[in-house]
Amino acid sequence: MTTMTGAQSLVKALESVGVEVAFGIPGGQVLPLFDPLFDSSIRHILVRHEQGAAHAAEGYAMATGRVGVCIATSGPGATNLVTGLADAYMDSVPIVAVTGQVPSTAIGTDAFQEADIRGITFPITKHSFLVTRAEDIPQAIAEAFHIASTGRPGPVLVDVTKDALNGTTQWHWPIPIELPGYKPTITPHSRQVAQAARMIAEASRPVLYVGGGLVKAQAAQALAAVVDRAPMPVVTTLMGRGIFPDSHDLNFGMPGMHGTVAAVGALQKADLLIAVGVRFDDRVTGDKATFAPGAKVIHCDIDPAEIGKNRVADLPIVGDAKLMLTDLERHLADLELPDRSEWIEYLANLRRRYPTWAGDKGDGALQPQEVIRRIGQLAPEDTIFVTGVGQHQMWSAHFLPHDQPYRWLTSGGAGTMGYCVPAAMGAKVGCPDTMVWGIDGDGCFQMTNQELTTCALNQIPIKIAVINNQVLGMVRQWQTLFYNERYSNSELHTDRYPDFVKLAEAMGCVGLRATTEEEVDAVLAQAMMINDRPVVVEFVVQKNAMVWPMVPAGTSNEEINYARDMAPTWEEEDL
Repeated sequence: MTTMTGAQSLVKALESVGVEVAFGIPGGQVLPLFDPLFDSSIRHILVRHEQGAAHAAEGYAMATGRVGVCIATSGPGATNLVTGLADAYMDSVPIVAVTGQVPSTAIGTDAFQEADIRGITFPITKHSFLVTRAEDIPQAIAEAFHIASTGRPGPVLVDVTKDALNGTTQWHWPIPIELPGYKPTITPHSRQVAQAARMIAEASRPVLYVGGGLVKAQAAQALAAVVDRAPMPVVTTLMGRGIFPDSHDLNFGMPGMHGTVAAVGALQKADLLIAVGVRFDDRVTGDKATFAPGAKVIHCDIDPAEIGKNRVADLPIVGDAKLMLTDLERHLADLELPDRSEWIEYLANLRRRYPTWAGDKGDGALQPQEVIRRIGQLAPEDTIFVTGVGQHQMWSAHFLPHDQPYRWLTSGGAGTMGYCVPAAMGAKVGCPDTMVWGIDGDGCFQMTNQELTTCALNQIPIKIAVINNQVLGMVRQWQTLFYNERYSNSELHTDRYPDFVKLAEAMGCVGLRATTEEEVDAVLAQAMMINDRPVVVEFVVQKNAMVWPMVPAGTSNEEINYARDMAPTWEEEDL
């Protein structure tokens, strides 16, 4: 055995679990770790804010399917990771956060930069460790990566005291993983899957309601096989965009608060929901008492805690989504399936009558929906798209081309403004040969745009489109609709400050701007020709554009509005 410091063993453990990249910032209590990191094979990217490190780790994990890593010091360094950890927890993203902590003898004394980060993050991590002895570090790292990446993925925190980092230990590897209380169910029960197949065969109006769990399970091919075997409508949640191609006739889009009329109608009129990798989020269900009132529910999820949490499941199936769908297709092959052309045609008519609202030309200013559509049309087919949160996020969910899986990164459960730039950075680090477009709002962009400096210094040539409507767009939309147009603190005045082009240039990026339709294609072509530095393109758009359709918060999906003062007529066509 080799004698080394706890910090050296931590770096060696990270190397041993296959870490190639970490995002972070050094500080007093974690400084012993950064010394051996200097000689490591691990590429450390020095971010400008710890929140950026956490989101970058998320973006890396989402784009690559591997565990993302972020590092911070104690106290404020660790607490600055909290938003990213909460975001990863809500969206089931596998990341490991390594934080420094004050010496074990000082814990509880309110020492300089002490914070109980394990306690703070207890509700927003899958698991957390406090390591106070050097000899325990490799075990904690091995278990952290196992927990983060298995079962339902999620964030894990490893908090290491400074005396553990400075102490000495005997290096040993590999580490046996023995976690008696952690036994995720991976293989679904075949009898339950067979019953699901029979329920599908008996249903007249089934709908496949699929989400981010299928993305984590890499289940795109398995889903396609089920739909080929038993053609039925498919709706994909915000986190599941791309898992089933939008160009497929049976994809009726995204359901929920800002979903398509056809997707919302599919769920409301269904007699069977095959819910896979979803959690019946309130943004999809609206008022749960009136959601899908005539439907039985088959609910498959790898996390048993999700089943029955928001909607009672008539048939619960715990297990991996890919394995479940593969088994389901096999069982469906043995059954005679009914003709569902009338049901499919009903939804197709809804889709034709109520296409996703692309807005009006308005006052002649750029239409944000059309800008986002044009980005999607001109970008290469394998482009990774990353968004911030708000109106531009919803427009991106509708108007970008979601025909390939694993190319869509966004903050769903937490709805974190500031996610876009650092997550795009992480995605580009993980997939350096793939174009990465971030689509951000002028509000979101101002929260974490300092990471563009990180990108410029580290040759990470992401492209960011700033949809500048000079306001907090979704806030303004709600103020327009529900607060009598009283625009309290939603005006950003970004028509005055900052100058986004100059700001981009100051951070080492190329800055471009478009204010008319004629300029859009030219600046996009220019942006996509630049691959040696980050590019920021500001699109100055009209501020009054709204996201439609919309179900007002807390109301029934039956209250969906196709546009302002325009509700769809559900019953015009007989089922």
